[in-house]
Amino acid sequence: MAKIKMKKKSTSTDMTAMCDVAFLLLTFFILTATAKVPEALPVDTPASTVQSKLPDSDLAIITVGKGKVFFDIKGREIRKRTLEGMGAKYGITFSEDDKAKFALMDDFGVPIAGLKQIIDMKAADRTKAGQPGIPLDSLDNQLKDWLLVSRRATIDLDDKELQIAIKGDAKEEYPKIKKIMDILQDQKINSFNLVTGMRGKDF
Repeated sequence: MAKIKMKKKSTSTDMTAMCDVAFLLLTFFILTATAKVPEALPVDTPASTVQSKLPDSDLAIITVGKGKVFFDIKGREIRKRTLEGMGAKYGITFSEDDKAKFALMDDFGVPIAGLKQIIDMKAADRTKAGQPGIPLDSLDNQLKDWLLVSRRATIDLDDKELQIAIKGDAKEEYPKIKKIMDILQDQKINSFNLVTGMRGKDF
């Protein structure tokens, strides 16, 4: 009996479904990713193996690097109230537009007299502005006032104590960090966070 020969068909896989899945995943990751905001004062934090997340609100971050000190407050309403308090303390009037822009800003490092110029800048220009840092000399200790006013604003608005975090450059000299710790101690702040970078436990 003669064998029936089957015609050989070319083996091809339809990749349409695979492409759809790949593009769906790509779209998902793009839409859910958060862009890294450029820092006004980028610092190389010391390494650590401890995993502890900072809160998203009611937090003040003091960044120290290159001999400069920058300040940041998390929480829009707290930022607005703090700016009002600092304006009243130093006799500077900030408009509602200034307050709205300041509420959306990140860290800054200028004396209070030059803050309006920084507020009026675009976000990209602030990082290139060459901010000199917040004064913390004995005769002009504006960092102390920023801390005090922001702590009062947090208590008034959220009825809780403002948490403090120090983000120092790994190469920064100790006396500068100690000066900030002394300011915190003067305000009876004995508990604060130190921001570090993650490293493997086997190092």
